[in-house]
Amino acid sequence: MAQMKQIDKAADNYQNNSAIMIHLKSVPVALLRHFMVVIASFVFGLTISCSSPSEREKAVDAMDLSLELERFDLAFAEAIPEDLDQLKRRYPLFFPTQYPDSIWVAKIKDTIQIELNEAVKNFFPENANIEDQCAALFKQIKYDFPNFVTPKVATTTSDVDYKTKVIANQAWLILMLDNYLGQDHRFYEGLPRFVAKNLRPEMLFSDVATAFGRKFVATPKDRSFLAQMIYYGKLLYLKDLWLPEMPQEDKIGYTPDELAWAEDNEYFIWQYMLTQEYLYSTNSRLKNRFIDPAPYSKFNLDLDHETPGMIGQWLGWQIVRSYTRHNKISVEDLMNLPAQELFNASHYKPSK
Repeated sequence: MAQMKQIDKAADNYQNNSAIMIHLKSVPVALLRHFMVVIASFVFGLTISCSSPSEREKAVDAMDLSLELERFDLAFAEAIPEDLDQLKRRYPLFFPTQYPDSIWVAKIKDTIQIELNEAVKNFFPENANIEDQCAALFKQIKYDFPNFVTPKVATTTSDVDYKTKVIANQAWLILMLDNYLGQDHRFYEGLPRFVAKNLRPEMLFSDVATAFGRKFVATPKDRSFLAQMIYYGKLLYLKDLWLPEMPQEDKIGYTPDELAWAEDNEYFIWQYMLTQEYLYSTNSRLKNRFIDPAPYSKFNLDLDHETPGMIGQWLGWQIVRSYTRHNKISVEDLMNLPAQELFNASHYKPSK
């Protein structure tokens, strides 16, 4: 029977430092725990907006938004060398002038590229609802940021460049679909597991929301760990607003068990951060330990491998959520609110 892990607190003194030692304790089975997470996520979804959900939904549904989608990946997959000039005229964005035609002809004929094209077509056929999902997301963004300009959308492949899965700017949203073929796809063999687990179709629009969110969340003016946590917490909170039907774990890239672990241990994680006096530290290593994508968070304890990575991002998310429960503020103002001011008014205090 699958079991979850929970942190329990015990204080030990080491010279002048007081450390929180974390021990494991079993909790209910993962299936039941995940069911509880789903229910909690649904309840949370009813309270995340500054206006009532019905008002937001009505306003979003009433928006008239036109969208252009260009499936360059499908066009290139069907092309033969003789089609190259036509392709270049139709999709100049994807043919930098510094590369000779021989490069593209070789790519059209390349057997691995052909196999990649076929895999993408199977996961994202011509009738895939990419356009509808983009339109739904863009409406949500425009609701919070009325000056948002709807970009053109294009899909392509990238030779599995998982570090650049989405490109977003004012003119274009480019989706590298070969990075979303499923975590067990053979093209991802050899990649770290914590990377491959999120190379699946469900994560596509989570990544799109992150790409656009970065354009609206103010960059922290200080280098403190708290400021870093809240910056990423704001990005995740935007997904609460923009992707209301997305499972909580997909917003941050956790498995259901990883999300449950974080929720079960929230109090003890927070106490650990306080006891270690990390909040106002500017030590750059904290970002690597608790913020950056990683297979696990680095508490420097025996149970580290049982923890999910990016636990600092998850904590920042909870702080921002706590702030919005206690304060009324526009989304735009929230994204520009200094971290310290947000934290002070968040009343964040996880229960044991």
